[in-house]
Amino acid sequence: MRNLLPVLTVVLAIVGLWYLAAVWMNATWVYDQAAREGREVFLVDLLGETMMQERPVLPAPHQVAKGLYDGLFGQAITSKRSLIYHGWVTLSATLLGFVIGSAAGILLAVGIVYNRAMDQSVMPWAIASQTIPILAIAPMIIVVLNSMGVTGIVPKAIISAYLSFFPVVVGMVKGLRSPDAMQLDLMRTYNASGGQSFAKLRLPSSMPYLFASLKVGVAASLVGTIVGELPTGAVAGLGSRLLSGSYYGQTVQIWAALFAAAALAAGLVALIGLAERVVLQRMGLVR
Repeated sequence: MRNLLPVLTVVLAIVGLWYLAAVWMNATWVYDQAAREGREVFLVDLLGETMMQERPVLPAPHQVAKGLYDGLFGQAITSKRSLIYHGWVTLSATLLGFVIGSAAGILLAVGIVYNRAMDQSVMPWAIASQTIPILAIAPMIIVVLNSMGVTGIVPKAIISAYLSFFPVVVGMVKGLRSPDAMQLDLMRTYNASGGQSFAKLRLPSSMPYLFASLKVGVAASLVGTIVGELPTGAVAGLGSRLLSGSYYGQTVQIWAALFAAAALAAGLVALIGLAERVVLQRMGLVR
């Protein structure tokens, strides 16, 4: 309970500030309506009307909670209004992109650690690739792949992989280089081959770094998928919910989709954290 108290305090403070911001940002519409109708606006009226607008500038927390509940439980799973349906579409592309990006990142990291030419050539390009705004490159990737007949989740997965591979590269390189000179000398004393040193020393040492980077990578992968859904005018996926909400001024829908995406990212990170604990326990690195 003591551990939960600070968290609950912060959450309540955020919710309180959110309500105040909702009143402040939605008040203009209330005063405009009152001026048209020739009536006075009292504090009670202001609070009530700013909390119940159909298309508020900033939805109140209870409006977002209701929109999220309706999207998750108030619709059939196959409905185009269901956040579960849209979340699954986004999740499928995210997982594919995450697998591609993680595999590419691990392979590149091994090459960078064991090959000096790759270290001096590939690593700078990997860093430079992250300076390109994803919003600029996503439409180009989709257009090029569509011209080649590649459609569906693959273009989104490639954009997702583009964002997820870099944290894995950096984390894995750091992890594979974490053994100190004395440990490497000890392996040479045992006459261990390069493969044995990798399997018995470098790879186990890299696991904490790898899982830390995978947590960052899976969150970035989800962002990449949603960004990939925006320029295509997608009709399915959390990105499409954000897009349609912005088209029609449905701010509650936008915020509900954002919270659904945040919950999905938190779930993916939690799953990787669980896998990390199991793997590190089996390796004897944690109790």
